[in-house]
Amino acid sequence: MDANPALGVVLHAIGGLAAASFYIPYKGVRGWAWETYWLVGGVFSWIVSPWGFSLTILPQTVDILRAAGGAPLFWTFFFGVLWGVGGLTFGLTMRYLGIALGYAIALGLCAAFGTLMPPLVNGELGEILSRGPGQVVVSGVAACLAGIAVSGRAGIRKEGEVSEAQKKAVVAEFSLGRGMAVAVACGVMSASMAYGIAAGKPIAEAALAHGAPSLWQNLPVLIVILTGGFLTNVIWCVFLSVRNGSGGDYARRGAPLLANYLLCAAAGLTWYLQFFFYGMGTTRMGRYDFSSWTLHMASIIIFSTAWGIALHEWKGTTPGTRRLVAAGLALLVASTVIVGYSNYLAARPPSGSTSSRRALAE
Repeated sequence: MDANPALGVVLHAIGGLAAASFYIPYKGVRGWAWETYWLVGGVFSWIVSPWGFSLTILPQTVDILRAAGGAPLFWTFFFGVLWGVGGLTFGLTMRYLGIALGYAIALGLCAAFGTLMPPLVNGELGEILSRGPGQVVVSGVAACLAGIAVSGRAGIRKEGEVSEAQKKAVVAEFSLGRGMAVAVACGVMSASMAYGIAAGKPIAEAALAHGAPSLWQNLPVLIVILTGGFLTNVIWCVFLSVRNGSGGDYARRGAPLLANYLLCAAAGLTWYLQFFFYGMGTTRMGRYDFSSWTLHMASIIIFSTAWGIALHEWKGTTPGTRRLVAAGLALLVASTVIVGYSNYLAARPPSGSTSSRRALAE
């Protein structure tokens, strides 16, 4: 593996910016029900973009998927279906809680499960904790979780300080109880993306065997995961369309159809880019690539908090709450530095190794 933790951190940060920004175009959609614009955007997120990027960069994508074997394809798809539940409830979380609070609650749980479960299930956590760099990376995960907890606390305080009218002005369908319920479901199920990446390693190996550069090895993996997520979301959105009678939205007179479709396409493409860069970032993190999920979550919350500030979601809060926001951001930034440094330590050759002695001799 071509380890370059500094580059990996940058790639994860770009992915986090895309993830924190994708919902913004949806705010411009007019005259469509939520299930309509979510599904239209999802077609671009889960089908058009994954296939388009992979076939453009790796023309041998179909051959790679055929060579990967049935079991890896099944389990990667299966975790994609579970992740689709998380992605679906993520949209509902934004709908009911807004960007700042929704991201903090949902992604806090997502970071914990998605980062720690893969090495725990694989029996690697003990070995990781026995090494210095491993202990540093776990401390970075802890800093990330602490930052998310502080950000979540700031969000909860905000809800007690802002009037209902102010909440509705920023988040039209604000509902703390309903939003918290879907945020918990979202956080637990969205971690399945990390499981899908782990289950898809044989697909990535098949990509390398077919001559794919290591930076792009996860593009075919994303196709399989996101197809599973597409299935989940299609079922739910079609159900809502039938129940709510919104199936005619796609050609409804009076709605700005061209603008709506373009906004949904922009949202879908931006959404996909988070995992486009995430997939590249994981290839550069080295020995502790499981920590990629922490970097991804931290980056998303850093940028989503910035968006929340720009969209005036914190307007009307007390100075104490705004200090919590700043403290949460500081912890999250610190966590990315710690995790990046731990992967740098792990990538260095051990002292006394042949490469180290050669470097000293030169």
